[in-house]
Amino acid sequence: MSHVSVPFLDLARAFGPIRAGVEAALARVLDSQRFILGEEGLALERACARLMGVPDAVAVASGTDALLLIYRALELAPGDEVITSPFSFFASAGAVANAGGQPVFADIDPLTFNLDPEAAAAAAGPRTRAICPVHLFGQAAEMEPLRALAVRRDLALVEDAAQAIGATLDGAPVGSLGDAAAFSFFPTKNLGGAGDGGLVTSRRPALAERVRLLRHHGQTGAYEHAYVGTNSRLDEIQAAILRVKLERLPEWTEARRSIARGLGERLHAAGLQVRDGGPLEGADLSLPLPARGRGHVYNLYTVRARRRDALREHLQRLGIGCGVYYPLPLHLQPCFAALGYRQGDFPQAESASREALSLPCFPGLTGEEMDRIVAAVAGFYRRRDPA
Repeated sequence: MSHVSVPFLDLARAFGPIRAGVEAALARVLDSQRFILGEEGLALERACARLMGVPDAVAVASGTDALLLIYRALELAPGDEVITSPFSFFASAGAVANAGGQPVFADIDPLTFNLDPEAAAAAAGPRTRAICPVHLFGQAAEMEPLRALAVRRDLALVEDAAQAIGATLDGAPVGSLGDAAAFSFFPTKNLGGAGDGGLVTSRRPALAERVRLLRHHGQTGAYEHAYVGTNSRLDEIQAAILRVKLERLPEWTEARRSIARGLGERLHAAGLQVRDGGPLEGADLSLPLPARGRGHVYNLYTVRARRRDALREHLQRLGIGCGVYYPLPLHLQPCFAALGYRQGDFPQAESASREALSLPCFPGLTGEEMDRIVAAVAGFYRRRDPA
């Protein structure tokens, strides 16, 4: 099997069928010679707002900027606290700090890897201004208790939906579940561009309008600036490409769900000690299990694995792509040392960082490739090496 290679992600497989459409979109932009804040961006914003069921969407330069501009629009002040997950990509907390606030971490639910509402409630204090649940790996966070907490404490509820475009909670799309949401169009996302890009959605028109101004230097008229904003505009080439890809998003989402089911069925049938969701508790693998009412979109198919690092090395030797998201939780990152967190503060997040392993799950992955992935995983555990 050593000669076989299964990529962790192969963007070319999804691109082939849309090449002509993308090339036509690029030609349209080049013919127009309008590259910034034109019709392509407006059309993408309108389409995304319809998808999310919100009154407004604002395209920006990256998913990180989407979060940062939301906090800027909320006028986060020095010392203001935002509760978020320690088990996420760095931007979930970095954007808070860059907006002048202070991230406050709360532990995760071991079943979903998402922010635990009870832990979030316990972390809320007099300086808390917002809560930012992360819809990690493509599954919506448990929003109802977080919304209730936000209402009770008069807090902003900000969705980090960077990995979750198209995901739903009880039929409602992420991006419509809080006061504002941030999406990423990084190429590896379910809706990815040909470079960086992001989007803000909001149910609050005034907040969306503030983001729209802030992304363009706070400009309200020709060289008139109501706010000190920045340059975070999504260019027309990216917007045109994303419009083509957006038409395929439902198809690609169903492909990811089908592959996730296929991997789960194969892993259960492989003779391993496998459980669905939650801590390992003596099993070899714990598979991602969509929580009740969740429409998971599987930006990443992330399992918990006994002896994760050894399994990863084994798969890599066999040419099977895999990835670790995330090996060091945010509360233990050196740049956040001044916040005073220590090892052991968030045991669920720390356990996930030791056990989480993402396997290939992308449109175009074949049944034969899934068989190879599962055979490689099964071969590792059947050796029953000492822990």
